[in-house]
Amino acid sequence: MDIKAGDKVRFLNSVGGGIVSRLKGKGQVLVEDEDGFEIPALIHELVVVENLDKQTFTSRLKPAPPVETPKPDPKPEVRVIKETPDGERLNACLAYLPIDPKAMQQTGYEAFFVNDSNYYLFFNYATRLNNSWISRYNGVVDPNTKIFIEEFEKDSLNDMERICVQLIAFKKDKPYLPKDAHSIELRIDTVKFYKLHCFTENDYFEEDALIFPIVREDAPERQSVISATELRDALMQKSDSDKPARRPSKHKPQNEVVEVDLHIAHLLDNTNGLSPSDMLNYQLDKFHEVLAGYAGRKGQKIVFIHGKGNGVLRTSIEKELHRRYPSYTYQDASFREYGFGATLVTVK
Repeated sequence: MDIKAGDKVRFLNSVGGGIVSRLKGKGQVLVEDEDGFEIPALIHELVVVENLDKQTFTSRLKPAPPVETPKPDPKPEVRVIKETPDGERLNACLAYLPIDPKAMQQTGYEAFFVNDSNYYLFFNYATRLNNSWISRYNGVVDPNTKIFIEEFEKDSLNDMERICVQLIAFKKDKPYLPKDAHSIELRIDTVKFYKLHCFTENDYFEEDALIFPIVREDAPERQSVISATELRDALMQKSDSDKPARRPSKHKPQNEVVEVDLHIAHLLDNTNGLSPSDMLNYQLDKFHEVLAGYAGRKGQKIVFIHGKGNGVLRTSIEKELHRRYPSYTYQDASFREYGFGATLVTVK
């Protein structure tokens, strides 16, 4: 009997049948039943019920799944740098946001570096530890954007009092006007981190933030142009207490800088019997005495040499300036001349 694939057959020795799906040889074929199962059978045990052409037979079979054309890999997204007319001048700042503004006494903080310019900025963010610096973050921030630096807890605030930001500006794949490289050292008033009103509305975040400018209109906020050799020598120098005491200057013509050495060894020949508190009060009395002598001389600059030490005298001087001389301005005195141990006060 001539049986070919596609013929409808039924079994002679049992109930049922189906369509011949393919020939196996040696007088055997595979019969596909209504449920789609292929059953082996001998040709002489089958009877052809209907001859179907190949097209009709194949339509009974399950359609093959469609072949999916592989999709090409998506091209990496290229960020278009949008430049602004104002962005040709460097503007950059540090921003700090409380993690939980409703718990200002316990919350931690997030730190960001903001690049408000048309330049890429390679920057290094470091804090001071004793006489050295520790880099906390470095990298490149795109033009007109901000980058997350770190998250820190409140117990790390003591490490944040002195911050240094070094930066280099450049553009990619296009000509640009070169900018000076900057190394800016800031003194951070960490008390502000405890006061909600110090976190204010700003142009960079939806939330209130504590903003510390680094560069404004190409001008560094505070800059010391110091060579690596000078920095190394200053960091390796002896404690200020070992330096020869400076003699306080006599009254000099107005607008000439006056130097006043507040080291206790210079002010008193003998400190026997004096407690640390007594010596501090004596130094502050001298500080007030000098300022009283120059009261009314607007623009007069006075350098108070207090040394590095543990920072108690420096902190006390700054508190007195805030409390009793709010109109006077002050800043760190020349690094080259006094190292890290003097404050320059300008009478207003």
